[in-house]
Amino acid sequence: MLLGTVLLLLLAGAAPASAHAALRSTDPDDGSLVRQAPRHVTLTFTESVGLLDDSFRVFGPDQRRVHTGEATHADGRSDTARIGLPGKLAEGTYTVAWRVVSADSHPVSGAFSFSVGKRSATTTQVDTGPTEDPLTRGLYDAARYLAYLAAALLVGTAAFALLCRPAHTSPLRRPLVAAWWTLLGSTAALLLLRAPYEAGTGPATAFDTTALGRTLTSRPGLALLARLLVLLLTAVFLTWLSRRRDTGRRPVALAAGTALAAALALTWAAAEHASAGIQVPVAMTSSVVHLLATGVWLGGLVALLLTLRRSSGDDLVEVVPRFSRIAFASVTVLAVTGLYQSWRGLGSLSALTGTSYGRLLLAKLAGVAVLLLVAGYSRRWTARIAVPAVPARAAVPAPVPQPVGAPAEGREAAVESGTGDPGTTSVEPGTGDPGTTSGEPESPDGPAEPGAGSGDPGIRRRLRRSVLVEVAVAAVVLMITTVLTGTLPSRAQAEAAQQAPVGSLPPTTEITVPFDTGTGSVTGSGKVQVTLDPARVGDNGVQAVVYGSDTGLVVVPEVRITFTLPSREVGPIDAELADRGGYWSTNAVNLPLPGTWTMKTTVRVSDVDQVSVERRVRVEP
Repeated sequence: MLLGTVLLLLLAGAAPASAHAALRSTDPDDGSLVRQAPRHVTLTFTESVGLLDDSFRVFGPDQRRVHTGEATHADGRSDTARIGLPGKLAEGTYTVAWRVVSADSHPVSGAFSFSVGKRSATTTQVDTGPTEDPLTRGLYDAARYLAYLAAALLVGTAAFALLCRPAHTSPLRRPLVAAWWTLLGSTAALLLLRAPYEAGTGPATAFDTTALGRTLTSRPGLALLARLLVLLLTAVFLTWLSRRRDTGRRPVALAAGTALAAALALTWAAAEHASAGIQVPVAMTSSVVHLLATGVWLGGLVALLLTLRRSSGDDLVEVVPRFSRIAFASVTVLAVTGLYQSWRGLGSLSALTGTSYGRLLLAKLAGVAVLLLVAGYSRRWTARIAVPAVPARAAVPAPVPQPVGAPAEGREAAVESGTGDPGTTSVEPGTGDPGTTSGEPESPDGPAEPGAGSGDPGIRRRLRRSVLVEVAVAAVVLMITTVLTGTLPSRAQAEAAQQAPVGSLPPTTEITVPFDTGTGSVTGSGKVQVTLDPARVGDNGVQAVVYGSDTGLVVVPEVRITFTLPSREVGPIDAELADRGGYWSTNAVNLPLPGTWTMKTTVRVSDVDQVSVERRVRVEP
């Protein structure tokens, strides 16, 4: 569990921060010039959003903050955010910085500009509000990942104890208690860190009573409170289960445990991906079932590993095959629900390779494939344990000594009673027919394989090793899954892109970016010709053409460009270039402020070789 947590944190640190609500449109339009001052600023998103006390910051041509009204939803629509403006606005360019919380609990922020009457230059620094605090984000992600791991271990261990029915459950008590306390602590941490995570402030603001009160009335906060309540009921259930001696109440225990596990999974489904977008009822049901199947399988693997280390061989003959059947059913459920959730998040097959969400999903599928291969190897040893070894002498009853020439009835009676004349000739146990030389009995399928069965330490050792590999791979799969839940779904990204301006203006800025990956090939070095169009505040078009070392056009797997304005702590803003078959481009990169931006160009020429080069570019008002 600790190894899985460390891996999760390492990958999380490398993952870009993203949310699941994408900006669909603004009113006034971004970069527009209006004749009359608008009375409101309205933003429309791809899903419902929550508003903060400081969701909008509007700055005038003099870079002073404009007094605005309270942020509300426009026309009662939950996917909009609106702020009222003063009655009279001076001519010039206005900058709007915004921050809201998407329906799946992730904050999203950005900035855009519009001009009234005429455009004006922006020469001083604009305080667009707090940027995302890295410490708060790191602590929040750590608590979130721990909660996933603890929930899987708690559900899987309890399910293993109830469904597989090991003779000794004492090895499972420690992971149950550890999982319960870890989930309780991580949930409490998420509740405290929720307000600073949404606002982008430091962890010290976690104890602000006003912000905490707002968290407790929000949907993510209510989901976390419900999780705490379910955990308290789970503690009562586990205590009752540990004191129960009779087996007649097993159906009651199974029903109660299933209800509690479903309620626990619902606290995630009600505040994440499934709660927003299309087909919400079906998606939430699928999410709950998917989480339960994940816990039963992956958490059960840990319970099985502990059982293999502590239980007797005779107990494993029944326990291991039971878990094997349960794991197979869980994998089937995961395949069905995962296919549906992938379709819902992707929207199209091209998004599998063209978006971050799709590439993470491919990585998860690859991890699951490896996990299934290891699980198939484990099933081989599971089948061997399910067939106990046949003892060499006790498998076939020894013939009872009989008097020479005794009638058949007498011999049968003597066999039944186990008696015989001690003075008569007898057949020694294990020798059988005088012509035989071995006391090993033969099974109907041939001679019994030496060492077969749960008592063989070699088989148990091999099974433990394969299950340990399963647990390690499962930790990586869960790591990718948790990162996937923090990435903008491809469907939402496509919906937002449909509203983005299309077309291009005459190029105004060209930047030549040389690169060298050190591979020595034609595509390993060269230059990227980048066109920024029109290099002004607002939406810009970007085109990137890659030339090899022989000055000819080359095709590379990926070109990525990001923009950062260090002086005002804005960015990085990903241009999200698309492969146009010979060049890379986009028509919707929003650069909200003028100044000297840092353009970072990353060229990947193979699966392992890439290089990043930075250049400065001037963005005019």
